[in-house]
Amino acid sequence: MRILIVDDNPTNVIIIREILKKEKYRDTLSASSALEMFEHLGLEDHGRAKCPRRAGIDLILLDMMMPEMDGIEACRIVQQYDHLKDIPIIMVTAVGDSKKLAEALDAGAVDYVTKPINKVELMARIRLALRLKHEKDWHIEREQRVQEELRLAAKVQNAVLSSPIEDELLEIHALYQPSAELAGDLYAWYPLGDGRYGVILLDMMGHGITSSLFCMFIASVLKDTVTTYVEPEKVIQELNRRFNQLHIEDQLIQYYFTAIYLVVDTRLKRVDYVNAGHPPALFFGEDGSVQTLDQGCCPVGLFDRIDEMEPRSLHYEGDGHLVLYTDGILEQVPGGHDEKLEDLKQHLSGPHHWRENEVMERYFVDDPSQEREDDKCLVWITLRERERTDS
Repeated sequence: MRILIVDDNPTNVIIIREILKKEKYRDTLSASSALEMFEHLGLEDHGRAKCPRRAGIDLILLDMMMPEMDGIEACRIVQQYDHLKDIPIIMVTAVGDSKKLAEALDAGAVDYVTKPINKVELMARIRLALRLKHEKDWHIEREQRVQEELRLAAKVQNAVLSSPIEDELLEIHALYQPSAELAGDLYAWYPLGDGRYGVILLDMMGHGITSSLFCMFIASVLKDTVTTYVEPEKVIQELNRRFNQLHIEDQLIQYYFTAIYLVVDTRLKRVDYVNAGHPPALFFGEDGSVQTLDQGCCPVGLFDRIDEMEPRSLHYEGDGHLVLYTDGILEQVPGGHDEKLEDLKQHLSGPHHWRENEVMERYFVDDPSQEREDDKCLVWITLRERERTDS
């Protein structure tokens, strides 16, 4: 436990140091001015940071009245640095002016003692300040551990996302930008044989730890569900059943997720799908037409069973592409729902090949002045009439 004593009067330094020694606080440093204090803290003259390193000081006893720079101004400078402002500063003063004392506390001091120094009062205030610092340090270290665990969890979550597919008759790519370390969007696709592919995009209610854990559970059952049940209606019903197995007693929040699940048959040129409360996917045909894959039932997880479900199909001729997206993409576009949808139709039409840079620039570049509140995900499926031949 290291204490820095800052006072231009050597006698005061000796008195405080002897009091501390008798109370078993033997690791002390002293400074005769604010500038010398800055040196101990790793700052240059007038408080310019040399480098953001830990100062190795647990508490500062700072004289309020000193030449060149008083304790209040010195305290105010220290508070400007994140790596120093958690060091508790106790003002030592002979001034009885309540306005000055209030100014010192406003500058960042945690407490004060008056001269002549009362040993009992001084030690009581030091013990209180150190106890509060210890508790604060504990919370900071705990938060750091939590953040490290969240970063690791985010890597694990990202690892379950499907890799791009580039087959002769179909390509699938995605862009994903979570709002926080852990997110509530999930996409996946699986070959089903005979030129068929199951593709799903879902958006869990909310984001953060709870939503990401629910996403990880769904990810753990997806492959088995998709490859076993295949048909969109059966897959969505099974996901609803599995999700409801996570019933939590006394749950105050009803968790659910929207999803769109497709089976793309590249040989029959057909897309079968169910939209469970998700924003409508868009199909762009070779002739320039645009079809919306609208809602077919309620979101997954709201009820024990989804009774009213509308599996739908579309057929395509020639080349085309499908775009699936989550609410975070719509939030990037101004206007009402219809205006947002028209914007997507306009800017995602055109060539059917994956246009990553164009999509990234329009929908994934954030305004730095605004905080991103939702996850953003977009899946692009390129459909080809015939297999490519080498020229």
